[in-house]
Amino acid sequence: MPPAVLLAQTVDAADALAAARRIVVKVGSSLLVDAATRRVTAPWLAALAADLARLRAEGREVIVVSSGSIALGRGLLKGAAGARLEDKQAAASVGQSLLMAAWQTAFAPHDLIVGQVLLTRDDTERRRRWLNARATVQALLAHGVIPVVNENDTVATEEIRYGDNDRLAARAAQLARADLLVLLSDVDGLYTADPRRDPAATHLPHIAVLTPEILAMGGGANADAGVGTGGMATKLAAAQIARSAGCATVIASGQVEAPLSAIGAGARATLIAAPDGPMAAYKQWIAGSLAPAGELTLDDGAVTALKGGKSLLPAGVTTVSGAFEKGDCVRLCDTAGRAVGVGLVAYAADEAARIRGRRSDEIEGLLGYRGAAVLIHRDDMVLNER
Repeated sequence: MPPAVLLAQTVDAADALAAARRIVVKVGSSLLVDAATRRVTAPWLAALAADLARLRAEGREVIVVSSGSIALGRGLLKGAAGARLEDKQAAASVGQSLLMAAWQTAFAPHDLIVGQVLLTRDDTERRRRWLNARATVQALLAHGVIPVVNENDTVATEEIRYGDNDRLAARAAQLARADLLVLLSDVDGLYTADPRRDPAATHLPHIAVLTPEILAMGGGANADAGVGTGGMATKLAAAQIARSAGCATVIASGQVEAPLSAIGAGARATLIAAPDGPMAAYKQWIAGSLAPAGELTLDDGAVTALKGGKSLLPAGVTTVSGAFEKGDCVRLCDTAGRAVGVGLVAYAADEAARIRGRRSDEIEGLLGYRGAAVLIHRDDMVLNER
C-alpha cells in the first residue's frame, strides 16, 4: 500500500476523539433496535448516552444521527414490513416518536434534553434550506440541547432520499462544521479484505488519503459490513463528504457497551483524516466554488472593520447590486470598485437594499421581522489577501 495512504502511527482514533470539539455520532438501527423484538436496546443506548454526556461535561458539543424509526414503527404496525415506500413512510410516522422518546429517556439521568431534526436531501443541497437547517442546529447547541437528526422518511420520496444515514451523518457534519464524524458499525473499521472470510485481512487504523484502492475495499471485500441500508462502501462515501468539509471520520464498532469510551481507551477503529479543519474547508468552498450573484459596495469604515475581523453590518454598505437570494455568494468591493472579498449574504437583494446604510436595531422596523443583525457574518466571508 502506498505510504501516503497511511498516517503516522502516533495519530489514532482516540487522539481524534480527544481533540474534537464538535462531534457527530451516527447510530444505525441494527445497534439501536433489537432485530427479534423490534424494541430499543435500552441498556446499550443508556451506555452510549452516558458516553455522550461525558463529552458534554468536558465542554464538547455533540450531535446524534439516529436511524431506527422505521424499525420501531414496524414493531407496532402489522403488515408494515413491506418494501414499498408508503409502507416505510407509515412505519416511520409511527416509529419516530418512539425513537425520540428512547433518546430522551436515555439522556434524562444526565439532565440533558434532545431536539428532533428531520431532514431530506433537499435540506442539505438547496442553499436556503441548508442555511435554515444550520441555524436550527446552531440554536439547539447554543441552548445546550443535543440534536437528534434523522431522515424525514415520512415525506421523503425516492428522488429526495439520502438512502442511508451514513451519508446523512456526513451532510450533518458538513452542515454543523463538525471536527469529527463517528460512524458506529458492526465492524471495527476498514480491512484490506472481509475479515470474516479472509483470515489474512489487515486492519487499516489510519488513512490519510481516500484513494481508489481504498474505496474499492469498501465496495468489494467489505460490502457486507454493516446492517440495514448502509455498508462499508457507504461509510467510505460518507467519509469522503466529511473530509471535503475538513471533518475527520472514525469508523468503529458499536457492538460494545459505551463505544465512545472504548474508542478513547484505544479500541481498534479506523481514522480517516481530513487535510484541513472544518472552518478552513468552508472558507475554501466559499472562495473557490461559488460564483457571486451580486455585489455590495462598502464604505471605508466597513472595509477597515472587515480587515480587523469584524462582520459586515448594514450601516457599512453604500450600494447593492444584483438579484441574489438569502444565502447566495456576493462580491464585496470598496468605493473605488476594488474587490475586497466574497461572502454569503444573510438577506435577499431587495431587503439588503432597504437596510443598507442603516443601524442593525432598525432592521425589524424596516423589514417587518427581526432578522440577523449582520449582512454577512465573518464566518461566512473570505477576504482577499493584499
